[in-house]
Amino acid sequence: MASEKILEGKKAKVASLTETIQNSVSFVLVDYKGITVEDDTKLRKELREAGVHYIVEKNSILRFAFHNMGIDAFDEELHGTTAIALSNNDQTAPARILGKFAEAHENFFNLKAGYVEGVAYDAAGVERLSKIPSKEVLLAQLVGSLQGPMQKLAATLQAVVDSKSEETAA
Repeated sequence: MASEKILEGKKAKVASLTETIQNSVSFVLVDYKGITVEDDTKLRKELREAGVHYIVEKNSILRFAFHNMGIDAFDEELHGTTAIALSNNDQTAPARILGKFAEAHENFFNLKAGYVEGVAYDAAGVERLSKIPSKEVLLAQLVGSLQGPMQKLAATLQAVVDSKSEETAA
């Protein structure tokens, strides 16, 4: 039986992880079995640069943290090697980065599940989320799509102004 000191340490770890997960807008669970140290270092660097926190944790600790939050959707996924990637401000960053990495390393790195603002996703759902561009890219696309019609409108208005000035000059 676990000593009282060890049990208290685990309870504190669960409480801390619960708070970390609750403060995030999204997270993705992955199976990382077989990843090399070099690949892991590259992945962690890319996640860190995107503001994503990556934690390797025991499945039982994760399960308790999820249950503290009232989430039981991941009980089936919490087996084998598990890591969790969390983002506090970008809903798709963990899925995007880990999805790209999983595609390149599909023999040993697999998406398990994910969670975005209260909605649980299976591996296929996380894969679909990974295809969504970043917020910055989406905003740039929106600006680009609005720019074309606005330029046409400006050109049309300028043509009207030019024709009116020609009429008054004649």
